[in-house]
Amino acid sequence: MTIDFQISNSKKIEGLKLIRPSSHVEDRGEIWTSYQGDTLNQLLPENTAFKHDKFSVSKKNVLRGIHGDTKSWKMISCIQGSIMQVIVDMRETSKTFLKWESFNIGDKNRLMLLIPPNFGNAFYVYSETATYHYKLAYEGKYFDVKDQFTISWNDPTIGIKWPSACPILSDRDTK
Repeated sequence: MTIDFQISNSKKIEGLKLIRPSSHVEDRGEIWTSYQGDTLNQLLPENTAFKHDKFSVSKKNVLRGIHGDTKSWKMISCIQGSIMQVIVDMRETSKTFLKWESFNIGDKNRLMLLIPPNFGNAFYVYSETATYHYKLAYEGKYFDVKDQFTISWNDPTIGIKWPSACPILSDRDTK
């Protein structure tokens, strides 16, 4: 099996990368590679490296985000289930400032996104459950929640069209 990734740029938001891993399907199931350093580290700035991974499991109708920070690169995927992934450009000097793009991702299409710093990240769960994977790259120590920004999921200036008007939200996302 060859390890291969199709890497492309978003057509809507400059700086956002779409990554599709090759997969091998056979009678027993499927196998694919989610990370290969020689290929994917070339997408990061010099002196930045992937340092740790996180997973979250969410129920149907859960909406997480819009969160981000000024420091970390996030390579995200949904390894089980189906979600609506939303990326918002929060770079004030960008020509796509406050523009957003959504992607349906999950275990059927294996799409991964590389999100630069200063972008908002959010997702809504379509399936009964979904397992979300973050691979984080940054310089120095990890930015935790206290160092992140939060934008209201239904901010009218951004105008995201979510599948539900009443999603399940965290305390952080209701404020």
